[in-house]
Amino acid sequence: MFENAFTSEAWETAVKVFLSEFPLAIWETVYVTVLSTFFAILIGLPLGVLLVAGDKNGVLPLPSWILKTLGVIINLLRSVPFLILMVLVFPITRTIVGTVVGTPATIVPLVIAAFPFIARLTESSLRDVDPNIIEAAQSMGASPLQIITKVMIPESIPSLLSNATIAITTVLGYSAMSGIIGGGGLGKIALNYGYYRYKYLIMIFAVILLILLVQLFQTCGTKLAIRSDKRLKNKLE
Repeated sequence: MFENAFTSEAWETAVKVFLSEFPLAIWETVYVTVLSTFFAILIGLPLGVLLVAGDKNGVLPLPSWILKTLGVIINLLRSVPFLILMVLVFPITRTIVGTVVGTPATIVPLVIAAFPFIARLTESSLRDVDPNIIEAAQSMGASPLQIITKVMIPESIPSLLSNATIAITTVLGYSAMSGIIGGGGLGKIALNYGYYRYKYLIMIFAVILLILLVQLFQTCGTKLAIRSDKRLKNKLE
């Protein structure tokens, strides 16, 4: 399969493609990943807060049927493979973007795939908050909204940042599949050249760049989480 992958002709073609197409592909991958993660957080974070605060022992108890319905929807969306989800949400994508192909169109399925994941990660982070701190805030007369915004979320910021890093790297992996519906980025190059044209060297370049982007996001996210952790700060001081 790789017999002609590393010939001089293959290297020459790969270099030309790398210089002409890879800069735009890297930019498309980064902006689609960051934008999709941002919108997914806007939806997923409040849902995660609602799952914890709305629990029967939470600061803002909600009817059990609401939480059960929300949990079923989140679990259902998380269980659908991304490639199938992209096809299923074509009507929603067409309504929002006006088309189901192209780079902007991939943002809609990426957000729909990511926000349930983020909701569960947020739920996990908030449940790790020390209940004694919440009880202390309640005893001082803090309202549910104040407890959520001034106690629960601030106390779980290091964990939330770590989970956001996991989310953005997951979205990056999903974005690489978007070439199937005509999305741009490194995934499109890997698919067009590696799968359809058997230019495996170009595909390897695309995979290496995806790995480097994952490492970059992971490193930045880890550093932000460490800097925001008050316990680590106290130890260092």
